Amino acid sequence: MANAERGGRAGNALGAGVVGTTGERLRAARVGLWLIATVLAVRQMAAVLSTPSTDRLTDLETWVGPDGVLHVKGSLYDSTQFTGTPFAGLVLKPLTRAAEQALGWGWTFGTLLLVVALGVVAARALPQPVSRRTSLLAAPVAISLLMLSLPVRNALYLGQTSIIPVLLVLLGCFAVRGERAAGALIGLAAVLQPTVLLFAPLLWFTGRRRATASTGFTFGGLTLLAWAALPHDSNTYWVHHFAGVGLGDQADDLANQSLHGALLRLGLTGPPEIGLFLFFGAAVAVLGLRRAVRYARDGQLLLAVAVTGCVAVAVSPTSWQHQLLWVLLAVVGRVGRKTSDRYMWPVAVVLVMTLPATMMLPNMTSLYPLRDNVVLLAALAAATVVPFLSRTSEHYRAPVPTDYARPVPTRFRRVPLLPFPGRVLTRPNLLLELLLIRVGYSAYQQVRLAATGGTNSGGRATAEHHGDQILAIERFLHIDIEHWANHAVVKVGFLRDFFDFYYESFHFVVPLTVLGVLYARRPADYRWARSALGLATLLALVGFWLYPLAPPRLMPGLGVIDTVHGVQDFSQPDYGTLTALTNQYAAMPSLHFGWSLWCGLVIAILAPKWWMKALGLLHPLFTVSAIVATGNHWVLDAVGGAAVVAAGFGLTYLLQGPRPRTPGRPVEVSTKEPALATGRTPN
Repeated sequence: MANAERGGRAGNALGAGVVGTTGERLRAARVGLWLIATVLAVRQMAAVLSTPSTDRLTDLETWVGPDGVLHVKGSLYDSTQFTGTPFAGLVLKPLTRAAEQALGWGWTFGTLLLVVALGVVAARALPQPVSRRTSLLAAPVAISLLMLSLPVRNALYLGQTSIIPVLLVLLGCFAVRGERAAGALIGLAAVLQPTVLLFAPLLWFTGRRRATASTGFTFGGLTLLAWAALPHDSNTYWVHHFAGVGLGDQADDLANQSLHGALLRLGLTGPPEIGLFLFFGAAVAVLGLRRAVRYARDGQLLLAVAVTGCVAVAVSPTSWQHQLLWVLLAVVGRVGRKTSDRYMWPVAVVLVMTLPATMMLPNMTSLYPLRDNVVLLAALAAATVVPFLSRTSEHYRAPVPTDYARPVPTRFRRVPLLPFPGRVLTRPNLLLELLLIRVGYSAYQQVRLAATGGTNSGGRATAEHHGDQILAIERFLHIDIEHWANHAVVKVGFLRDFFDFYYESFHFVVPLTVLGVLYARRPADYRWARSALGLATLLALVGFWLYPLAPPRLMPGLGVIDTVHGVQDFSQPDYGTLTALTNQYAAMPSLHFGWSLWCGLVIAILAPKWWMKALGLLHPLFTVSAIVATGNHWVLDAVGGAAVVAAGFGLTYLLQGPRPRTPGRPVEVSTKEPALATGRTPN
């Protein structure tokens, strides 16, 4: 019994220590997330206030500024600048005198406070029960995502009021007590944004009849009040323009992410377009509202609100970018039975709502219909087809667990640095991988271009100066072989053609092929190799940013022949056939060689036969020969590429631990307490 008591005390002490460590990490994470949210808010305010006064808050200025439409003596809608409801005009009228003083700090700071309130309310509206970790971290995460989202950034920049209707609906559904008060808030939101009336059926079919009646009375009363005060404008808005249709910018503008805008962009006009819009709009409304009612009855009211908002985005004649916050709220829906699939939907929604559409899909003509309507497609998916899990599903709270490989012993106590359970054996979600690869490559292109100030000619002098530095170092080391290699290859026709073809063709084909084979046949090694490649590319982007470098072919007076792009006209600020597509001064480090070296090492490590390993190692040899012979890189660029690849593999080892030698028997690790399973072996 004494031993049992001692054992019990020891166990309690150990448990208390683990819980204490977990609590400390949780508190540190919470503080860090709130700090991130604060930094993002300050950054957004600084971005708005640092913009010239003639360019910021332009929508608000056109409403209530000295020359705004609210100062005109005639109709509000004599100008196309005002698109709000008559009630909105009635409310904004008293602001005309004080608007000039409030357009800067006051309006921007007030909008940020609304965003914070929106994030807090949304975090507290998560379907119960939620873990302590989720309840503590949800608010700062929600606020950060809102700050990063395009609708909020657009609303802050333009001075729009589109955040207010979303906040009023959330307050009515989750914050106030009493159905009448809730309905009054939703009715107030509807009088500012008429499509909010779609929430009335949601209230009615979920048994909140008093809230539905209150919504109708509030909307009708305030609309009649505005009609009495502004009869001509009310008739223009509600009758002539049928609830504002046709006001503002052209409906086929890319910023209009509604079914009406999409059909117009597809070239449909007149009665056929109106008929299709009414048909598809009615179908989306019926399907979406039925799903929203089902999720509300299932206890997922926030998801039901998000689905209804997505329906409103789709069926509204105009859904401008600053009115699309409803789509971001759909991130709370859970999709997928497996843990590896659970992240696909929220990551896709966050990327769609925070990044430009050009980063989501390639610049291909065949993909323009998808790229131009990417937010609308996300709204339609959330409203009609995404299979959100019910709370009664066995996988809602406990998805199919992930299989982990046996941990590999390490020489270092702190490896891996990240508290992951271990190396995952299963494949990641393919759609998520493709999406992240596309977004990552888009970011790679943007950083390459931004390294020279956004133009290829912007950093020309600096890049050429750095080229002189690299040439001086190579001459000191006696490795300045670029001119000799280039002219030697030019004299031999088949060598020139071979290296030109190799340079242009294998840079993307081989890495994608290696990743594809690993994904299909060796998922655990795919995760290891992909992480190393991603970290190496990230480090290379830092090099492009800090050290723009002209390649030998773009160094005036060096005499290197550009065998791939043709003769350069150095008298022009931009030269080269690819200057419109990519930054020509992203030479250090060479990712051409870096990615080829990554391919060679991965093949040499994982290939089962010696001849496969040999072929894999030939790829970086041919690549370094091609980049030097064609005049596209210095020898030291290849050294830099090798350095970032080595650093990528090293960081992968430090962060995630060593690669599992054999798949071994899967180790089941609970996903409920990941902090307790670090995947480290005892010393």
